[in-house]
Amino acid sequence: MRVTLALFGAYRRFHDGDSIELACPEGGRVADLRRALGEYAAAHWPGFDPALLARTALASEEAVLRDGDPMPADGRVAILPPVSGG
Repeated sequence: MRVTLALFGAYRRFHDGDSIELACPEGGRVADLRRALGEYAAAHWPGFDPALLARTALASEEAVLRDGDPMPADGRVAILPPVSGG
């Protein structure tokens, strides 16, 4: 299954576009996508800190996804890094 990941926040500084596409197993879970993203980041994004991914939320159009959730049927996921503010 091909998954399109919309990039937001800190992830935009690692990639020229606003999304990337990754392959995940059919019937895969969000944890599979998180693992694939970590591998992609390690291979393509110099200076990427894996701790950022550990604190990153993944979301479908309708909800924030947990690692045990199935992948959205439409294959579209947003990467939501942690934010801070005052």
